[in-house]
This record gives sequence, C-alpha cells and structure tokens, in this order.
Amino acid sequence: MTNKQNKKSNTTRYLILTISVLAILAIAFGFNSFGKPAGSGGDSDKLRAAKVTDSDIVIPVKDITETAKFFPAKIDGTELEVLAVKAPDGTIRTAFNTCQVCYSSGKGYYKQEGDELVCQNCGNHFSMDQVEVVKGGCNPVPITDEYKTADDTSITISKDYLTEATVIFQNWK
Repeated sequence: MTNKQNKKSNTTRYLILTISVLAILAIAFGFNSFGKPAGSGGDSDKLRAAKVTDSDIVIPVKDITETAKFFPAKIDGTELEVLAVKAPDGTIRTAFNTCQVCYSSGKGYYKQEGDELVCQNCGNHFSMDQVEVVKGGCNPVPITDEYKTADDTSITISKDYLTEATVIFQNWK
C-alpha cells in the first residue's frame, strides 16, 4: 500500500468513525429514559411528571387538562406509566399508558394526536371521552374509581395497585 493510499484509508476510517459517533449520539438523545422515542406519549417536560420510585403516584388535579399528562413510575424495578386527561365532559380520566391488547408487544403505549390517543403498536385511535370508561379491546388499561383515591386536589394510585400492574409493563419499550 502506498503512503497516499494509506492516508486515504485513514481519512475514510476517521470519517466513518465520526459519522458513527454522531449517529449514536443522535439516537441516544432522541430516546427518553423508557427507551421510547422522544415525543411519544407527550414526552415534553411539561407533559411528563417526575418519576416516582416504589411509591404511590399522586396526580395534582389542577395540572390535568385536555392534553394528556403522563406520570412515570418505577415499581419493584419495572418501569410503568399512568396517564391522566380531562375528558370533554370535564371529568378527569386515568389509565395505564399501555394498550389492553398490544401491551405484550412492548410498543402498546399511547401518544396524543389532537384530541385522541393513538396506540403506537397497532395505530388504533382512542378518544379522550373513552379513557377509563371502555374496557377490553385496544384501548388504554383503565384505572377505575375502585383502584384510586380522589379528592378535590389530588388523585392517588397506590403502590400496591401499581405493583399488581407491573405484569402488563414487563415488555414495555
């Protein structure tokens, strides 16, 4: 190999290495801590609450609007998420951010598009007024009144109930 060919080979390797590093950085910064693409499920900071670890999720009622807000938790080592949204009738609805049908795929989480939630696995659209009301089928897993405590200021979902739900988040990506 000539000196000129050697320099060209080194330049090519350097260029490939640089592009690879930039690609890795782009991928790393494009994904959140749950491994879902940034922007999925309303991942902007204002729509995602601080993650709780091995404790109840407490949702401040004043923070809930027609735009779904996501409440992440890590329970016994399993990442999961609860969503809360104000339905068109003014009631606050809660559900696990995973699909009752698609949860085992690991991609059955929801992203809000307009006034609907969209399953990121199958693409099913689900209106806000159906959250917590519709059970069974391709929709967010409801968290109904018997599984939460609510008053005028907050909604609490107990760690015990979150622990029971970890099974549906085992493959969550």
